[in-house]
Amino acid sequence: MLFSDLRNDQIRQVIDAEQAFSGYRSARGELDARFAGSMSWKTIAGGSYLYRKVHGASRSLGPKSPETEGIYENFRDGRARQRDLVRGLAARLDEMAPVNRALGIGRVPLIGARVLRQLDGSGLLGRALHVVGTNALYAYERMAGVRIDSGLVATGDVDLLLDARRALKIAAPGLSSEGLLGLLRKADTSFSLMGRRSFRAVNRDGFMVDLIKPALKDRLVGADRSSFGGDNDLHAVEIEGLAWLVNSPKQRVIVIDDRGYPLAMAVPDPRAFALHKAWLAARRDREPNKRQRDAAQAKLVAGMVKERLPNLRFDADDLSALPAALRRAAATLHVEQGDRDDGRLEPGW
Repeated sequence: MLFSDLRNDQIRQVIDAEQAFSGYRSARGELDARFAGSMSWKTIAGGSYLYRKVHGASRSLGPKSPETEGIYENFRDGRARQRDLVRGLAARLDEMAPVNRALGIGRVPLIGARVLRQLDGSGLLGRALHVVGTNALYAYERMAGVRIDSGLVATGDVDLLLDARRALKIAAPGLSSEGLLGLLRKADTSFSLMGRRSFRAVNRDGFMVDLIKPALKDRLVGADRSSFGGDNDLHAVEIEGLAWLVNSPKQRVIVIDDRGYPLAMAVPDPRAFALHKAWLAARRDREPNKRQRDAAQAKLVAGMVKERLPNLRFDADDLSALPAALRRAAATLHVEQGDRDDGRLEPGW
């Protein structure tokens, strides 16, 4: 069986975890935006002035007066209330994590989850970068409300699709000179490039992060849009066929890692994923074992869409950026679920 339904208790827990996470992200975002830095009084030439310091830069808000005193009190009290709210929601997520693990709804491998949290916090995820490949299946199973067979989601890497249609520095204005590699090292300090200007980084456990992008039609346009940093950062490798994924609709989905904590994942539309995998499976120049896995994942996701996501039609206008021949291939994608397995008849004594 390629995928199975979530139980009612699992569905309820997933929804509760998503709501708690959404509340936390909203509250944390407001705390970081409205109450970043500090505010204090400084004595200058015998006068008292209110200063706001953010990211190491200070600016004066004016001399002490009823107005600036009100600004100071509102900032201090508002930050205290917001921090209290964020602490409460963080504690709620901590309480839910072991329950999520016990119910088997924590799926995303820990190191991959930590990488995605860094990308999300930087603003890159869902803008310049999307998750493709096997890890995207975690998002699709959540969209469909099912659990995919573990053999089809097992992987030791994550593929990041670069959308280089916008200036990369504009997409990520806050990145350091280390670029994407710097973000990876915030998730795991052992990440290093596999060679100069490589598209791949690997950590001490062998977990790999690949940066990929569509092959360019015009070599004179956007040739330098492959990296967020310099020579010591990841440089995206061009791969044929990825333009379909870049141009497809996108989905942002809340998933849960294997420790039970939620995170955001941005992925191409599952229909585009299925069609792209079917195209890969038909390529004679692809390794046989990869073609077999591509075909299985194509049928899996197409079956999930047809059975559980009927609002996503393969003949819909929002897939018009994909070649017509590719869209017609959806008719050949069938998934056989077989007899439904209700699980073991005995506990795991």
